[in-house]
Amino acid sequence: MAVITEQSVYVALGFIMDPFLQRDYVSLKAIETLSVVDNRVQLSLKLGYPAASMLGKITLHVKTQLQAAGFEDPEVRVVTDVVASPSQTAEGHLSGIKNIISVASGKGGVGKSTTAVNLALALHAEGASVGILDADIYGPSQRTMLGVADDVKPELVDEKYLKPVIRMGIKSMSVGYLSEEKAPMIWRGPMATRMLSQLMEQTIWGDLDYLVIDMPPGTGDIQISLAQKISVSGAVIVSTPQQVALIDARKGIEMFNKVGIPVLGIVENMATHICSNCGHEESIFGAHGAEAMAKEYQVALLGSLPLDSRIREDVDQGLPTVASDPTGPLTAAYTSLAHNVAAQLWQLNQTTPVSPEIVMLEE
Repeated sequence: MAVITEQSVYVALGFIMDPFLQRDYVSLKAIETLSVVDNRVQLSLKLGYPAASMLGKITLHVKTQLQAAGFEDPEVRVVTDVVASPSQTAEGHLSGIKNIISVASGKGGVGKSTTAVNLALALHAEGASVGILDADIYGPSQRTMLGVADDVKPELVDEKYLKPVIRMGIKSMSVGYLSEEKAPMIWRGPMATRMLSQLMEQTIWGDLDYLVIDMPPGTGDIQISLAQKISVSGAVIVSTPQQVALIDARKGIEMFNKVGIPVLGIVENMATHICSNCGHEESIFGAHGAEAMAKEYQVALLGSLPLDSRIREDVDQGLPTVASDPTGPLTAAYTSLAHNVAAQLWQLNQTTPVSPEIVMLEE
């Protein structure tokens, strides 16, 4: 039997790819410990994203690949530990947040809020501590989507700070918790921006792996102010495949690029519809548009989500799909999205040494 060395194991690990990043574990700096005891490999990998449902598969894959490389019966352990973004330099109630993810869209009606809440729930289901901020000041929807009763209000602390409302394991805050459901938010831009800053900074978030921000649609005052005041770790752009939506999604990407916030990738929502009667699958809003745009901007296509009435019904009933059907195929799509978003952020956090420079947009 050939003598095994740590160097030979490192060489083999250089050919074993992470399933979500398609990069090897050596370049990802995922090797926590590696030793050879009595000619047997003992390996511990640490992944920087939550993956509770995938740990067994990843462990088996790594072990199988090492065996195929000639290492008999390797001992493989895989753990996860969410990596904090180097750009997170906030103080106060934001200091315990490792990563802030902005979920945005260039236009309304593309399913951004539904995607944001299911993404947050999927990250939590995979083992992360998660919060969600409803930043859509003019049209808050997270109270309804999370099924928070109308009489539930955030608890006031020291007459200044707010405790987030906890629902389905995630912490949430929304202007919808502080106003009447039917009362319109008749505010000018500066007022709305001030309100968002207060919700963000005066909420006692505690320690979070991820804070998901459900942004208002468009590229206006609120989006720009958020980028300038808060260290957003990365942005997720939601779009449908149709050209009108993609045109506006491009504007969203360009805005984040100009203010120095990395775009983690694009989510193609309502990509295909499967007829509930005959099973025929059809791309109602077009096909491959988001994929082409992702290639154009050299960002990841994070997920392709179906047009399914159950997704709409679930959020209308206050129990989003990830919570209402945790083992179903629709939840699997959101879980895959969560893995891809978190993995892209882990990769970004390894290559971002300092906070991004904020560039002021011209009027």
